[in-house]
Amino acid sequence: RDLHLSLRRQRQMCIRDRVCHMKKTYKDIGHNKANYVPLTPISFLHRTADIYGEREAIIYGDKRYNWRQCRERCIRIASSLVKSGIGLGDTVAVLAFNTPEMFESHFAVPMTGAVLNTINTRLDADTVAYILEFGNAKALIVDRELFPLAEKALAQIELKPVLILIDDETAEVKPSVDQDVMDYEELVNSGDPDFSCPQLEDEWQALALNFTSGTTGRPKGVVYHHRGAYLMSMGTVAGWELPRHPRYLYCVPMFHCNGWCHAWTMTLMAGTIVCMRSFSPKLMFELLECHQITHFGGAPVVLNMLANAPEGEQKSFDRSIKVITAGAPPPAKVLESMKKFGFEVMHVYGLTETYGHIQQSALQEEWLNENQTRQAELLARQGVRFPMMESVRVIDPQTKDPVPADGETVGEIVMRGNTVMKGYLNNDKATAEVFEDGWFHSGDLAVVQSDGYIQIKDRAKDIIISGGENISSVEVENVLYRHHAVGEAAVVAMPDDTWGEVPCAFIELKRGETAEAEQIIEFCTEHIARFKRPKKVIFGPLPKTATGKIQKHELRKRIV
Repeated sequence: RDLHLSLRRQRQMCIRDRVCHMKKTYKDIGHNKANYVPLTPISFLHRTADIYGEREAIIYGDKRYNWRQCRERCIRIASSLVKSGIGLGDTVAVLAFNTPEMFESHFAVPMTGAVLNTINTRLDADTVAYILEFGNAKALIVDRELFPLAEKALAQIELKPVLILIDDETAEVKPSVDQDVMDYEELVNSGDPDFSCPQLEDEWQALALNFTSGTTGRPKGVVYHHRGAYLMSMGTVAGWELPRHPRYLYCVPMFHCNGWCHAWTMTLMAGTIVCMRSFSPKLMFELLECHQITHFGGAPVVLNMLANAPEGEQKSFDRSIKVITAGAPPPAKVLESMKKFGFEVMHVYGLTETYGHIQQSALQEEWLNENQTRQAELLARQGVRFPMMESVRVIDPQTKDPVPADGETVGEIVMRGNTVMKGYLNNDKATAEVFEDGWFHSGDLAVVQSDGYIQIKDRAKDIIISGGENISSVEVENVLYRHHAVGEAAVVAMPDDTWGEVPCAFIELKRGETAEAEQIIEFCTEHIARFKRPKKVIFGPLPKTATGKIQKHELRKRIV
């Protein structure tokens, strides 16, 4: 018996030793250059140029570049930037429209180790100055049409960046430039085509700097890393089911979340990118037809403008064109109206802090059995997470517990994953607040439907609390969009002596339509609870950001 116990103990010790040895062995296996390469979207350009070098990459008016030419131009630009003193960790700002130069900057700038800062073209000079100074821009690439704006901004800052001018011959406005500037095309012509880009050592390295809209104060600088942009592109390919060689119309401003990261995504898929300097429904329909576009993205306001364009400008297609829409909860009525053009719309949700979209209203087969109105309602939800996002929840702000999937209980959307920003530049306090408890807190209020799909009810700051009841401005807006005369609508809180707050509707009517405030209010009464109907209706144009979001803070100022 003693011998048996001794042998048993020896066997157990041997097993323990073997397990410890295995654990130690696994732990001691490190990575090296053969099995670990930092992820970066720059690699997409090299692969595509190597394999599909002769395929058409960029179309802009009469300009045509294939992928081999596109890579060479980017390498030459990177070489010239380095010669100008641009290097690791420097900020290169770009104030430009959706032109080939803006696209090339998404590769040429990070090839130097620098950080790309694309600036909203509709900002005022004071805010542009703040962004240039806060980001410590060492160079500014600017379109000639926007040079007067840049000049006013530069006059307000002490450290002047190197100026590089995009002289677009198609621009309608060409102001004179009397400052010392470098010519963008000269960067290309004088650059070294054999330039060897600095090797990326850390995929956590900053890639891009984007600024929030700053509607309640100075905008915050959102920092992206190479790993996040790489995985964002991979997730978009899977989530949007992108085919090889898509033909993509770049309607989304490339200054907004780096154009939803589609510059990198379309490069990964060796697509053809058609650049669109400025938006008009007529031009967009023409480009969709002329270049056999298969995919494009746009905010709901863009879709609404297409739906309300004069019939003579509209075009319907006998092929399916895949569309991503994001930026604001899209009215179901707008989504429904896209069917007549042949557009297959997927609604997505995200923020500047998440590289763009991280949620999608993924189509379920059983939805096809529903009528078109119901399908549009289902597609208008914010849906489920993209493949690259680890987790998205709706939590009770007080208990931090997930809310039940009852479609009624409102909570805050929180998320975690590799496509969440590094943090806010030089703002540790705001970064810590938004990353509380290991989750990114969006500030968006939502419910979870019984099928697990998330549906936004409002921004926390936009919810209307009337007599102790929460009213979703989004819900009221959706009803307003169903009125035949309503082109665009926004609802904000209006002070009320009795109820504290009540809904106030701002409406921009469709061309040629008329309506009275009483008619609009009565229409709402027929379709939602009486206490949710607007108590006041104001007609007129709605102020918007450059990405198509209605500026509700401006509307609140109009309430008297």
